[in-house]
Amino acid sequence: MKINNIGSSGVNPYNRQYNKIDKTKGSGMKADKLEISTQAKDLQHSSQIPEQRQARVEELKVQIENGTYKVDPRATAKSIIDFYFNK
Repeated sequence: MKINNIGSSGVNPYNRQYNKIDKTKGSGMKADKLEISTQAKDLQHSSQIPEQRQARVEELKVQIENGTYKVDPRATAKSIIDFYFNK
């Protein structure tokens, strides 16, 4: 029986395809780039809480933890109405 070397070129077609992909990836690689606008930088700086506000927040946290914080329902209702109707 005689066996010819026909069809050996298709023995591992996936390996050849993989090598082609590697060659194309290497040539087109670009580094990622990140740009932050000046508006975004300004927004980051303005979002920092002022010391007075931070002190008030800490005071409220202590009152809530101690159970001494009392909600004024009239003031809450007034601020909700002002927010939605008196823009």
